[in-house]
Amino acid sequence: MLIEIKNLSKLYSMEGVEVQALKGINLQIAKNEYVAIMGPSGSGKSTLMNILGCLDTPTEGHYLFNEVDVSSLDDDALSAMRNKEIGFVFQNFNLLPRMTSLLNVELPLVYAGVPKAARRELAIKALGRVGLAERMGHKPSELSGGQRQRVAIARALVTNPGILLADEPTGALDSKMGEEIMGLFNELHQEGNTIILITHEQEIANHAHRTIFIKDGEIHYDRPNIKP
Repeated sequence: MLIEIKNLSKLYSMEGVEVQALKGINLQIAKNEYVAIMGPSGSGKSTLMNILGCLDTPTEGHYLFNEVDVSSLDDDALSAMRNKEIGFVFQNFNLLPRMTSLLNVELPLVYAGVPKAARRELAIKALGRVGLAERMGHKPSELSGGQRQRVAIARALVTNPGILLADEPTGALDSKMGEEIMGLFNELHQEGNTIILITHEQEIANHAHRTIFIKDGEIHYDRPNIKP
């Protein structure tokens, strides 16, 4: 099993008041699954995403990634796990405006210490995978919103991570561009990538093969999506 969450809880203290964001969550995600995590604002889905992405740690319980207990790792080990195993795709792309598409995609490899020639080759390949080989010399301001999200997806793919973690990936796009990006996620899943999609939109979640609905810090339901 790629991901195992066991009795996981997260407690925050906000201005002296304790808030339980997650309450004894249990779930499993296998390699090459395509999962949507849904829930209303304040449901705990963002907290769960942060823990899955090694950006936060649980108060109680365990998070196992490839049988490694992530919940017990220190900050340096968490950072290493995050850089190696998690490919992030954000709603607002998070691209550096003065860098070309190629340099933006290379960035995770720079942090990983990959030599220049090797990282350039990997970045070119990643841009090719998302259909942007001809735009590698363009800066974000010279690209459409959909193209910018494709660059962000290429950047997420370039380290060959264990999972792609996409947080509202179509939130800043119009419906046509959004459908194109979801089509790309479908292709990436068919190529063998494990995708975890965080969304509040049922229409977007329907692209996944399974939906986990979080409400009040608990799993309200976890079921396969029925394809027409």
